[in-house]
Amino acid sequence: MRRGRRTNARDENGAANGLRGWWSSPPRSGMHCLIAPYEYRHLRAFGITRVAGGGIAAAAGIVCLWCAAYGWAAFFLVVGALSLAVGYRELTIARSRNDREALRRQS
Repeated sequence: MRRGRRTNARDENGAANGLRGWWSSPPRSGMHCLIAPYEYRHLRAFGITRVAGGGIAAAAGIVCLWCAAYGWAAFFLVVGALSLAVGYRELTIARSRNDREALRRQS
């Protein structure tokens, strides 16, 4: 009789069933592996949130420019630009992923 928990894996490797196993071998490839698994599952929501946050940070940078706080303005404008870029990238990944899934359903 075998002790421990039973697994459904073919090779009876329990590590592949947990979060660590999922993180080490996610069902993605290339640059998509840089995105955290919980973020990849809700990619559109994270992308929209980043774009909104980038807009708010850019607005704060413009307000700082208006008040002549140039150091803070540069900081907020850089953070805003990076957030907008990453949010746009996540939204395009989510859009292409949905397009691929739609093509698979049609086939």
